[in-house]
Amino acid sequence: MLKFWMKSSMVVAVLGVGSAAFAAQLSTDARGAIPHDVQQLVVIDYHAMQNSPSAMNLRDRVMPPELKRFDEALSHSGLNENHDVDELAFALFRPAPGSESLETVGIAQGQFDTQTIMGNFRRQKVKATQVRNNSIYPMARTGMVLCFVDPSTMIFGDKTAVTKALDARDGMAASLLSNSNLMNAMQSVDSAPLWSILDNKGTQTMMKQLLGQAGSVTDYDTIRKRLEAAWYSMDFQHGVRFDLTIATGDTFAAATISSLMSAAVMVRKMSATDAEKQALTDTDIASSAGNLTIHYASSDTNFNGLLHSPLFGGVVQ
Repeated sequence: MLKFWMKSSMVVAVLGVGSAAFAAQLSTDARGAIPHDVQQLVVIDYHAMQNSPSAMNLRDRVMPPELKRFDEALSHSGLNENHDVDELAFALFRPAPGSESLETVGIAQGQFDTQTIMGNFRRQKVKATQVRNNSIYPMARTGMVLCFVDPSTMIFGDKTAVTKALDARDGMAASLLSNSNLMNAMQSVDSAPLWSILDNKGTQTMMKQLLGQAGSVTDYDTIRKRLEAAWYSMDFQHGVRFDLTIATGDTFAAATISSLMSAAVMVRKMSATDAEKQALTDTDIASSAGNLTIHYASSDTNFNGLLHSPLFGGVVQ
């Protein structure tokens, strides 16, 4: 269970999350700037960060070097991250239908003092390039760029990814708004402080990682293509809570995966440490009406103990 959670939440862990009293909802403008073929979208409430020791401990343990650029990009943009940014989203998308490659674009929402930021760029002699009516600015030494599509929405990332996001926003290409499967999945989780949605390919990849060796058995191969989408939410208000739903549209498929996962947990417990056994015990797996559900809840103490376990270290590696 932890293996999936860490793989799919890695970007979020860069920033940390906090109280469930916050909600990370994307505006229509922000959703319209996300390309249509999203494999995974992760959204957090930025003001909820640093409110939880568990969240910050998690971030310190899992922050991978390649994602530090996102953190550096914000700090070099002239933004006051503690006051200007309300929500952050990271979209992993395919640049063209059927493509096997993936690109990542970041979107920040907030009330931005664009005049001050543009003034900083002018003083630093930072020159913009134009994509139609959009001005794209390089972000010092990060290899990334940013573009304000309106006073409350900023797109940032590699230039190719930002350009494709602008194509979606300007109606030159399809956007997330026309992706009915993911828009429907979003409704189940977008009131949470941290949430994510995955399409069918993202869900299949996630389940393969989650099941490990169990994902190679015949039973899984027969139902793999029935995985339609997945969504999860997470908060740290009272300990750590994680809820995942995987939609199959098929009662048999959901029950089969539930059985495979339950068996994998039992096998893992045989060689687990005490902290790992507690984490596996705290994970509930069930299926109903074609959906597989996973619920994990833990106290801060137990969760922080798990961060130093061999299982956690292996997942991060």
